[in-house]
Amino acid sequence: MWLRRKLQRLRPAVGTPCHYALFDLQPSFRLDLDKLATRYRELAREVHPDRFADASEREQRVALEKSAALNDAYQTLRSAPRRARYLLAISGHEVPQEVTVHDPDFLLQQMQWREELEELQDEADLDGVAAFKKRLKAAQDSLNEDFAACWDVPAERDKAERLMRRMQFLDKLAQEVRQLEERLDD
Repeated sequence: MWLRRKLQRLRPAVGTPCHYALFDLQPSFRLDLDKLATRYRELAREVHPDRFADASEREQRVALEKSAALNDAYQTLRSAPRRARYLLAISGHEVPQEVTVHDPDFLLQQMQWREELEELQDEADLDGVAAFKKRLKAAQDSLNEDFAACWDVPAERDKAERLMRRMQFLDKLAQEVRQLEERLDD
């Protein structure tokens, strides 16, 4: 019952429960991810569909829906780019999924990173990939800090959106780096 109230307390524009409300958090970019994970495990145990195996069909469906909503909220909040996009959305600054980035410096940087990653792949340079990964992580951390700083200033929502798009690109690049590491490790 208490979880149902939490699910209904805050709702973003799309009519789904607010991810932050599920975890008893105030909307903020800066989160303690360890505490979030702990809280997620606690809530997941309470709403896991297996606990409702002997319940009515309706109760099983509701448990499944709650579990899916909780999983979605957790995946969103634990990912910096997804959390940034979500914050923009619930603040009324809905961001289209695919938009061309009009930032020549960042576009040039993207091309340089892509070329470097291709060279590392061609050379099967696992040590080079590790060094690239460290630089990429530092760039991600810097973007996260920049977003967090401007997020607290409502007049800087456009800047926050630009930073969120950069975060998305770096997140995708980080996934590609992990995949390359796995291929080179085999």
